[in-house]
Amino acid sequence: MKYKIIIVTTLLNFFICNCFADNYPRNYSIDIIHYAFDLKLSDNTDEILGKATIQILFKTNDSRQIRLDLVNKTSERSDKGMVVESVMYNNAKVAFTHQQDALFIQLGSPAEKDKISTVIIQYRGVPADGLRIGPTKYGDRSFFNENWPNRARHWLPTVDHPYDKATSEFIVTAPVKYKVVSNGLLLEESQINKEFKLTHWKQSVPVSSWLFVLGVAEFAVQNVGEFDRKSIQTWVYPKDREAGFYDFANPTKQVLQFYTDYVGPYAYEKLANIQTPSVNGGMETSSAIFYGENLVTGKADTRLRNVVIHEIAHQWFGNAVTESTWDDAWLSEGFATFFTLLFQENAYGYEEYIEGLKKARKTVFDLQKKDTSFSIVANRSAETGPVTSGLTYQKGAWVLHMLRERIGHDNFRKGIQAYYRKYFNANATTNDFIVEMEKASDQNLKPFFNQWLNNPDILKITGDWKYDAKSKQVVINLKQVQTSDVVFEVPVEFQVYEAGNKTPLNAKFIFNTKSNQFTVSVSAKPAHIVMDPRTVLLADIDFREK
Repeated sequence: MKYKIIIVTTLLNFFICNCFADNYPRNYSIDIIHYAFDLKLSDNTDEILGKATIQILFKTNDSRQIRLDLVNKTSERSDKGMVVESVMYNNAKVAFTHQQDALFIQLGSPAEKDKISTVIIQYRGVPADGLRIGPTKYGDRSFFNENWPNRARHWLPTVDHPYDKATSEFIVTAPVKYKVVSNGLLLEESQINKEFKLTHWKQSVPVSSWLFVLGVAEFAVQNVGEFDRKSIQTWVYPKDREAGFYDFANPTKQVLQFYTDYVGPYAYEKLANIQTPSVNGGMETSSAIFYGENLVTGKADTRLRNVVIHEIAHQWFGNAVTESTWDDAWLSEGFATFFTLLFQENAYGYEEYIEGLKKARKTVFDLQKKDTSFSIVANRSAETGPVTSGLTYQKGAWVLHMLRERIGHDNFRKGIQAYYRKYFNANATTNDFIVEMEKASDQNLKPFFNQWLNNPDILKITGDWKYDAKSKQVVINLKQVQTSDVVFEVPVEFQVYEAGNKTPLNAKFIFNTKSNQFTVSVSAKPAHIVMDPRTVLLADIDFREK
């Protein structure tokens, strides 16, 4: 009876947890279709002059107001922030209020359902965040953004949340010495006078606003090659030209091919690897990925290689398929971390894959000691606090690894492809993912996902074994010793090595109580026994001979 009560409670907790959603003020009666940002940048001031032209589809007949995120200029921000000068709605000036970092646009009469209307916002200001204006490591002036998770609002009027995806354009006027890179395809690059140049990029694939990208600097640019008739590019500082071109020569094309074959088509019009001072590691902005400037060394080292693999994985998970809320951020970070390991397994061998899993497992144990309350899926909002931790990445990756082992590699791949195909260029939830994996495997996976995603505990197992000469059996005793009352249901594997025999006996059991005893028939006392020999269980294990 106790076990049945635990199962019912566990399932109830699963459904309760997955009703969570962050507290962003969503408006499902409108859908932003397209943003066009016309920006003027200068070397004489950090103030940007902006015009945002936004196409909006109205889904109801009762919309009288549009809300966008845009950070106000305030004294608390040292007079940084944006000031809205005017708003046009369908070619007519309309009233608006801009306060507490939100822009409310009054439509006058209700909008017409299923009609696309245009809003034009003229604004200006010095970004307090989001767009970094300052020197590179070489002291050269530059303009680079970092929108994640909700910092686009510091310099762009947007729906600054993952749930709304739109196509985009950046039309940037900047001093002639700069090159400009952004999402999508380059449509125009024209010198308009002796001082300024206009650069126009357009992305025709919808993404969430945190994936918009802008880099303005003195770049050296290399066209590395093509994948599926799409350009692969490298953008680095001129002083790092030789080192950067060498560092980014590989393995981009190989990674694009692997993920295309394993998951589905690459969504975007190009892929550019870009050196930047605005991030330390990598930032997966769609079609144009940022890498911390100090990662460029000319050594093509393993660290940068793995960051490249991870950020390209995000083009599939996080970018093309985007979490609906920050509650499900693991659909981005956990997936990119796991698919980095999966590529490494394919390209560099199984041992590297296992070594990566062992490192990730140690990280999970270390982080869980510091934050015993963190669960992968929970109620989170970028407006109120962090939306990820290292556990989102490493434990999330381990969940996918264990899922692949549970349902089989072929079913896992089939489920991943179905999930990607269904939510391509759209949004998904953890429950959406579970549904596709259940279809692929024909299994009820809700208890599995609940114990690993909605539960902050780490499985801890102590155990021992002894040889019973009379019955010629190994007797294995296991206990779950995590501090909470949660009882995990997991497969446990053993390899039993008999003296003089290099080929072990393999044994597998289901462990779903606080303590249990298992037996394995043998011909003689084993030389030794290994628990979890294939590294397939996320557990802190202390197992030895009694």
